[in-house]
Amino acid sequence: MTRWIATLALAASAVFAALPAHAQSTDAEVLKIDKAQQKITLRHGEIKNLDMPAMTMVFRVQDAGMLDAVQVGDKVKFDADKVGGQYTVTKLAPSK
Repeated sequence: MTRWIATLALAASAVFAALPAHAQSTDAEVLKIDKAQQKITLRHGEIKNLDMPAMTMVFRVQDAGMLDAVQVGDKVKFDADKVGGQYTVTKLAPSK
């Protein structure tokens, strides 16, 4: 019985290790908005789930409507993930 539990625990840890990291909200400043291309340029902090250091870069947005909620110069919190091989903002909201 003990060996079976150890095997089950090892299998469970392997499954959880293979799962992608969950996005965590990151602080950023909006530098540019391109509604036609559904892109946003952000100066952002570290994005842990993407193993990305702080930098400025262009992201696609998952939903074009996200861009209506922010303006250039706004401080925002966002989540990003790699979707279809592209870094994509999956959640975007003005900071409070």
